[in-house]
Amino acid sequence: MRVLVTGAGGQLGRDVVAAYEEAGHDVLACGRKELDITNLDQCQRVMTAFQPDCVVHCAAYTAVDAAESDIDGAYLVNAVGTRNLAVSSEQAGAKLIYISTDYVFDGKGNVPYYEYDAVSPESVYGQTKHAGERLTQSLCSRWFIVRTSWVFGLHGANFVKTMLKLSRDKPVLQVVDDQKGSPTYTVDLAVFLLELSQTEKYGIYHATNSGACTWYEFTQAILEDAAEQLHWPVTARLEPCTTAQFPRPAPRPAHSVLEHMSIRTNGFKDLPPWREGLRRFLLAMQHDPELYLN
Repeated sequence: MRVLVTGAGGQLGRDVVAAYEEAGHDVLACGRKELDITNLDQCQRVMTAFQPDCVVHCAAYTAVDAAESDIDGAYLVNAVGTRNLAVSSEQAGAKLIYISTDYVFDGKGNVPYYEYDAVSPESVYGQTKHAGERLTQSLCSRWFIVRTSWVFGLHGANFVKTMLKLSRDKPVLQVVDDQKGSPTYTVDLAVFLLELSQTEKYGIYHATNSGACTWYEFTQAILEDAAEQLHWPVTARLEPCTTAQFPRPAPRPAHSVLEHMSIRTNGFKDLPPWREGLRRFLLAMQHDPELYLN
């Protein structure tokens, strides 16, 4: 299979490229230099030249707080850029996998969200990602929308790396304990995307590591497992706090656990538990933690 990956230099994109290459597929890895997704002509030229069977669209504007003031910039990448890829994928006869987010929900409930529950994004970031979903659905005939959350991987900045650094540098570490979701290891998500793309089982999927926790509980696990696996020098005292204690420009969904009904009903194997994914992530860091933290 010929696969084009956007955002190939990013946290998820790098693991997606690796998963497809290890499976023996022909991959065109496109970072910003190779493909400006906001340029429709360039998208069409690249698609025509490569003729992919599948496009895995990992590129996105993910600066959640910055999007609140950079509305046009966020829509340009997440909506217009996705429109360009949707049009170009359809012209090339390629499947399109659009990576979306738990931020399309307001997070005001207390039960997991199903794939076809009504969306109600409160942040600009969530609104732009929902716009990308709608454009994917309306402009493509062969599409997968995969919503995920709390992503962490070896490449790029993420919550796990931030907590590791802060835990050795600060005397007290306060972490929000009233937002609940599901951490997702990029390697596990990439494996699922690889499997999904080789089927005709189109539609909306929720794909996170299984289980759920608060950010505080996630941090507890990070520090416990890092101390055991990496002999990490934790100096900080961990304390729970509320979202209100740390106001941010963009509202966060308080409860954004995603139900995996589509994975079950379409016969796919669910992603492993998040704690297992965390331990494998730390194991992958083991030979040189500082290399990945800098």
